[in-house]
Amino acid sequence: MNQERQGARAGIWARLRVSFWVNMVWSLLTPTALFAAMEWVHRDTLGGDFWQSRFMPHFRGFLLGWLLLVLLYVFISQLSGLHWLATLLTGAVSLIPGVVTRFKLEMRGEPFLPWDLTQIGDFAGVAGRVTLSPTAAMYGAAAIFAALLAVSCFLRLPYSRTVRWRWRGVAAGVSGALCCALVFGVCLNPGVSLSIGIVPDMWMQDRYYKNYGVITGFLTNLQALDIEKPDGYGKEAAEALTERTHQNAASRLPLWENSYAATAARPEQTPNIIFVMNESFWDVSRLNGIEYDRELTPNLTALKREAAYGYCFTPSFGGGTCDVEFEALTGFSVEHLPAGCKPYQQHVTHDMFSLPQYLRAKGYDTVAVHGYYRRFWSRDTAYPNLGFNAFVAAEDFSAPDMRRGFISDAAMTRRIIEEYQARAQKGPVFLHAVTMQNHTTYDASRYPAGELVQITRHPGLSEKTLSQLRDFATGVYEADAALGELVDYLRATDEPVILVFWGDHFNPVGEGYELFEKTGYIEQGVGVTPDMRRTDLLIWSNYSGASIDLGTVASYEISPVMMELYGLERPVLFDFLTDSLSVMRARTRGNTVQPDGTDSADMTDVQRQCYDEHWLLQYDLMFGEPYLQSYVPEE
Repeated sequence: MNQERQGARAGIWARLRVSFWVNMVWSLLTPTALFAAMEWVHRDTLGGDFWQSRFMPHFRGFLLGWLLLVLLYVFISQLSGLHWLATLLTGAVSLIPGVVTRFKLEMRGEPFLPWDLTQIGDFAGVAGRVTLSPTAAMYGAAAIFAALLAVSCFLRLPYSRTVRWRWRGVAAGVSGALCCALVFGVCLNPGVSLSIGIVPDMWMQDRYYKNYGVITGFLTNLQALDIEKPDGYGKEAAEALTERTHQNAASRLPLWENSYAATAARPEQTPNIIFVMNESFWDVSRLNGIEYDRELTPNLTALKREAAYGYCFTPSFGGGTCDVEFEALTGFSVEHLPAGCKPYQQHVTHDMFSLPQYLRAKGYDTVAVHGYYRRFWSRDTAYPNLGFNAFVAAEDFSAPDMRRGFISDAAMTRRIIEEYQARAQKGPVFLHAVTMQNHTTYDASRYPAGELVQITRHPGLSEKTLSQLRDFATGVYEADAALGELVDYLRATDEPVILVFWGDHFNPVGEGYELFEKTGYIEQGVGVTPDMRRTDLLIWSNYSGASIDLGTVASYEISPVMMELYGLERPVLFDFLTDSLSVMRARTRGNTVQPDGTDSADMTDVQRQCYDEHWLLQYDLMFGEPYLQSYVPEE
């Protein structure tokens, strides 16, 4: 009997040893396969230059992400005693960020970032109108996940009943502690993460994720939530910079010799001001090799003969309208903030300097008009903090004309005129409008066939791209018509009024970047280029008809440029930014636009000083004392 018992016990231990090794292998295999599937989805391929150019030079970054998945899998499996649950949750933690990153790169040129979690409600608001197609890598990753999940349902942990809870508790505790140590001790610790070769790249997050992987990229980005003071920030430095800016402004001649500021003896100081930021607007007829059945922007083209015109260099691509809006209204640059953050949601949580706040203190009535819901991008809380007295949103329109499922640009123009008329007789007005009609995504079926702009010649574009281009071009054409209607009205009014019109960003149109590549706008395979950040900009008034070529200016330079053109008194920040135009036109998304309009990835010493001083002023107003109360006139 003893021999039989010993034999049975030996058989049990043999099976446990086999089970132990099977579990060990599985606990490494599953997170490894899921990690590879996540990166496959993120990149669309694990071939090409991935191993030589990405994986080997940045091995530690990938190792960190892989270890976190392994430890997470072990923790869940040991804590629950269920391999299938560990597979399910580890798969969700890896594959969902991989898919979201892939789609965000396609739509916006940036990956999945920590602060995106605060914007889920905003995405849900437009999700029904966004069309995204799963890639082959996504189908492959789904198949891998399904196979792993199916097998995991038949696996059992390798413990006898007498030691099960003890060893599971130890394994769960150790793996959980190690996981926390990696997250808090490495991922969230700038000194440690840098020491193992993870170098911050806040300007180009797509490159950062390609270099270190989705998990490591996402977690180390949490470091950026801590806004650090600029070097040398303090009252003395702020006041010295202010004094120098005042002196420069007093001695500086108007930048454009034929502008109203340069030719008027006493420039008008309280004109009405209307901003119109048009959704996705840019003159698509810029692309070579494509012809349409009509001129797309006849009003914009005609107005250039009597207005200042050029390009707005925008921080956004494929989305992030609020970033452009934030820059245009404040003179602040999102380049100084954590890449991908949304200032309206994370930082504009208290009264903050802006153009509407500055103008309101000078007696202006300030109103915002938006063709979508007031909560979108948290405008309902951000606008009052930026100095708007009133906010008219989609909820306030009564049976408006709709195009493509959105309030039309024509309806927006009518509402702009209505709000302007109701206020202009009582005193100066600042009105800021944001349209929605041409919002992504695109498909020719969104317009009646007889109303679509038709393409008469093209360089061999796919049918999908042609369909989306017809939709987009029709939106541009109707936006231009709305611009013409608004100018016709303002031209006939007696009160002086300045109109600033620009597009917020480019969008993907068609298959990948085919539209831009086949027309020669960008080179094959380079992705989003500086030229895909130049939207059309027009600054017109009904009391000055000078034609001025502005070249390219940053979206944070729009308000300073407008005030410079018309000789308006302006806050110190805007005077500083006006001075900066002779040094550089923009520093956005890691690109420097030189005064002559050319682009560079680098900055000269003078440009770096200008960039750092801009951040000092911006920090003071956004997060500092502020020392410079003169920025904000008392009401």
